[in-house]
Amino acid sequence: MRYIALLTATRPNTPPPPELLEAIMKLGEEATNAGALVDQAGLSSSSFGALVGVSGGELTVTDGPFAEAKEVISYAVYDVRDKAEAVEWTSRFMRVHRDLWAGWEGESQVLKVMGPEDFAPQA
Repeated sequence: MRYIALLTATRPNTPPPPELLEAIMKLGEEATNAGALVDQAGLSSSSFGALVGVSGGELTVTDGPFAEAKEVISYAVYDVRDKAEAVEWTSRFMRVHRDLWAGWEGESQVLKVMGPEDFAPQA
């Protein structure tokens, strides 16, 4: 099963410490070697993005930045046995942030990526 973890955080005023970047690389290597990590990347600020929506039958496009103080700043895609394993990898990622970047706060949504197994067979 595939899960995507979306990291939302307020961008701190200080750069990430080198120890954090080293820990993230080590964790990513471990997850890749375990066959769990499919893809991961950081995301640019919403000032480089756009919001595309439909409301009242109208399509709207709004350039960033968006009003939210917290932004989605990275993602990871895991191919794992179950949600518990995806939550464990995500928790480890969050722990290194907590432990190595004083004052850092954020949260990750862990969402199942739908696959063929989620749809009833065609009759």
